[in-house]
Amino acid sequence: MSDFKASRQHETLGDTFFDRVAPADFPQTTLRHRDQRWATRMGLADLTDKQWLAHFGRFEPLPGSLPQPLALRYHGHQFRSYNPDLGDGRGFLFAQGVDNDGRLLDFGTKGSGKTPWSRGGDGRLTLKGGVREVLATEMLEALGVYTSKSFSLVETGEALYRGDEPSPTRSSVLTRLSHSHIRIGTFQRLAYLEDVEGLRTLLDYAIANYYPELSDAADRPAAFLEAVTRNVARLGAQWIAAGFVHGVLNTDNINITGESFDYGPWRFVPIYDPDFTAAYFDETGLYSFGRQPDTLAWNLTRLAECLLPLSSIEMLEPALNTVWPEFRAELPRQILRRLGLVPRDTESDGAFVTALFGFLSASKTPYEQFLFDWRGGHLSAERAARSPSAAHYATDAFRPIADALEAYQPAADVNLTHPYFARSTPRTMLIDEMEAIWAPIAESDDWTLFQSTLAEIAQMRQAYGVTP
Repeated sequence: MSDFKASRQHETLGDTFFDRVAPADFPQTTLRHRDQRWATRMGLADLTDKQWLAHFGRFEPLPGSLPQPLALRYHGHQFRSYNPDLGDGRGFLFAQGVDNDGRLLDFGTKGSGKTPWSRGGDGRLTLKGGVREVLATEMLEALGVYTSKSFSLVETGEALYRGDEPSPTRSSVLTRLSHSHIRIGTFQRLAYLEDVEGLRTLLDYAIANYYPELSDAADRPAAFLEAVTRNVARLGAQWIAAGFVHGVLNTDNINITGESFDYGPWRFVPIYDPDFTAAYFDETGLYSFGRQPDTLAWNLTRLAECLLPLSSIEMLEPALNTVWPEFRAELPRQILRRLGLVPRDTESDGAFVTALFGFLSASKTPYEQFLFDWRGGHLSAERAARSPSAAHYATDAFRPIADALEAYQPAADVNLTHPYFARSTPRTMLIDEMEAIWAPIAESDDWTLFQSTLAEIAQMRQAYGVTP
């Protein structure tokens, strides 16, 4: 732990931004997952399992970091209805540190006990919920999505009752590593309270710690909004390219660094389907696969409204209006990145992606299978001909897509010699696969499939050349 670079930056915001809380006293702590790659990046790789459990199961302070956990205060729109009674209800900011790239990172929890914002909840997390979050973050990172990391998962020995899974069920506490836990909802709370000085303090903190390049901007609020908009638009494009549906895109689940986090009813799409939803309670499809970019734009508009007391509509509106140009430019880049192809020009790339989505929609070709089969474009024609989806590629409807793929050059990091691309099918994480991983854990405490799946995802991450 001598390499851990501790920080207490969030405390500098002042006590009106958080509540100091105590973690739950769990009956047991059993380590189920530790992210050793990111532990290395944070200078914590040499912790023994006993020390790990002390810090990430009992939440003994990390040396030099926060002496007591902070439950963060925020508001938010939930399915577009404003809720001023939010905040960290089953989590807290446990610690902060600096990684080996010099970035300030947060250790935030999920399932760590009750706080003043628990709203009658028990402040706990089911073990299944923790397993689901580990699988989501590992998959998304491997697919090149900017995501929080599931740093630690500890089983905690309690019996929880939930309406959406068989009860009683096992409990856990998750520690996630994120670049920031400041949300759009953090700004919304201050705007709701008409706390202009608080807004200015939060903006200054956000720029100093996450966007220092904006320090000398002529209009700092507008420059900040434009930077957040760019990063959130990129995230939306990355989700589409990964075939991912977050499920609950409330404003308190969108942070200012454009980093995906907080995974509840997530899903990956089996085929390209804009109407595919993740949450059973999303009855109108508000947060469906194809509507995610619209939702992100709507959420960014709420951030712009919060910044009005610090700027003007004349300055903020142009910054906000960059969201669709950014998304339209970013989506082809992300799809071509998945395919390991070099972009050509904005018009050609956009037309290709439009045609590709049209083909995928009409043909019902498995989404991830296509991106796997055609990695490297024409270099993978023989691989694709052996694919379980080969029949889709032999149709007249595919001919324009094949011709378009011929026009693209493989990227230098296409990496087709990696053993992962010798497979006939890619690693996917559809709902039935996730349930199959959970079943032996629930039935006989057998973690073998969970561990082998993480190893398989690690191979995929290496194949795609994704680095921290």
